[in-house]
Amino acid sequence: MIKKLLPCLDGYKKYALLTPLTVMAEVFLEIFIPFLMAKIIDVGVINRDLAYVMKTGALMVLMALFSLLFGALSGKFAAIAGMGFAKGIRKKIFNKIQEFSFTNIDKFSTSSLVTRLTTDVTYTQMAFMLLIRVLVRAPIMLISATIMAFSINSRLAGVFLIAIPLLGIALAVIAATAFPRFRVMMKRYDAMNGIVQENLIAIRSTIILQCR
Repeated sequence: MIKKLLPCLDGYKKYALLTPLTVMAEVFLEIFIPFLMAKIIDVGVINRDLAYVMKTGALMVLMALFSLLFGALSGKFAAIAGMGFAKGIRKKIFNKIQEFSFTNIDKFSTSSLVTRLTTDVTYTQMAFMLLIRVLVRAPIMLISATIMAFSINSRLAGVFLIAIPLLGIALAVIAATAFPRFRVMMKRYDAMNGIVQENLIAIRSTIILQCR
């Protein structure tokens, strides 16, 4: 499957690779900011070292700005890669439809093919963007935040050991509930496209009859 989909990224692979890199940079900067805040309290405030507080605060502001920059870049790169990926998939599907035999033409309705070219490709594009951005960000954020939390305060960080399994169970329940509904929704999309097609054909037929 991956070998079949990779050619769809031709011309956009660099954006697909740059997205995870910028996401990683953004996450590491975001994770390090609370660590610096803890240092300000533990070192600067307790020792009443105003110079240390100012220097560390300026570093935090600088890191926040770079984090914002990397976040914007990751969003831009993900959007470009996603659009290019969707374009490649649509092209492959369209070319495949042109090669259909009469048996395949009778098997697949026009409404179903329209759904494959539009809605399905759009969902695939969104999934790809989530894959290279959110699914890269989430594990790195989880691991980095857990390590940083335990390094700052191991007792309070114990909450992670309870919260993470609970969140995993909740997400599994949501996914198990949503997937069957998603299938029903896709079937309704096919039906809706069929109705729209029938209405358009009826409008064209009505216009032809009126012209006669």
